[in-house]
Amino acid sequence: MFQLKFILFFINTFLFKIDENPFLIILGTTQDAGYPQIACQKDCCKKFKNKKVPRQKVVSLALFDPATDQKWIFEATPDLPEQLQETDKYMEGNLSGIFLTHAHIGHYTGLMYLGREAMNAREVPVYAMPAMQNFLQNNGPWNQLINLKNISLQKLKADSTIWLTKNISVTPLLVPHRDEFSETVGYSISLNNKKLLFIPDIDKWQHWEKNIRQMVKNYNYLFLDATFYNEKELPGRNMAEIPHPLVTESMELFKDLSAADRSKISFIHFNHTNPLIDTASKEYREVKSNGFKVAAENTKILF
Repeated sequence: MFQLKFILFFINTFLFKIDENPFLIILGTTQDAGYPQIACQKDCCKKFKNKKVPRQKVVSLALFDPATDQKWIFEATPDLPEQLQETDKYMEGNLSGIFLTHAHIGHYTGLMYLGREAMNAREVPVYAMPAMQNFLQNNGPWNQLINLKNISLQKLKADSTIWLTKNISVTPLLVPHRDEFSETVGYSISLNNKKLLFIPDIDKWQHWEKNIRQMVKNYNYLFLDATFYNEKELPGRNMAEIPHPLVTESMELFKDLSAADRSKISFIHFNHTNPLIDTASKEYREVKSNGFKVAAENTKILF
């Protein structure tokens, strides 16, 4: 009897500790306009019409800390209502904050649902860099959210770490991108001494002052920009105008890393033309065979 009680105590304690650990959920994986994309008549979106590929939401991550009963979202996408409902499956209650990367439509326009026409939220903390804050403060309808106290802007500074809890910290990292309205950042997230890198949008890796190959070695998880698979995806379009790292380029850059390091990388932020959206595609199989991951909605990552 004593042994049984001890075993039950050990199991309950162990499970409790797991339940108390932070975890992350992928809420969306696609580029700003989602999948299928509006007015698209190409074969890529016909796969949705023919029910071969499901609808996929715009790129977003949710971070949960059961120990403090808090949750945060990275990106306020046009799919925010559905994504916020998804977070309630894991932890009900108010958002502890939203982290924005930049002012392109898929990354901040979901803030509109916090306004009085919809949620009529009360002072949801929105973490943003200086130019991003300035954009929100000086343009409607976003400044109405501030004036009505639907959101509360929280200042960020590049390479400056903020602590959300005693075990969770977030550091914004400036990255090169098309900065028409704001600067662009990725996020370095530290949880229980593990590190996650989230860079949904960036220009070519060689344009960044940081060494992404070395960063792979220093992180446990990396979610990296994979907007386009290769240069043939948009015939007739000047790809120099949208210089994301191609998946083929990234795989070449990382190919001589160890298998363990390559397995840390999850490609994310897929344009509707990107064949990685289709798990039955040969490109999807190629990425997996090379030891990389392809981000998928509702994936849970424990820390």
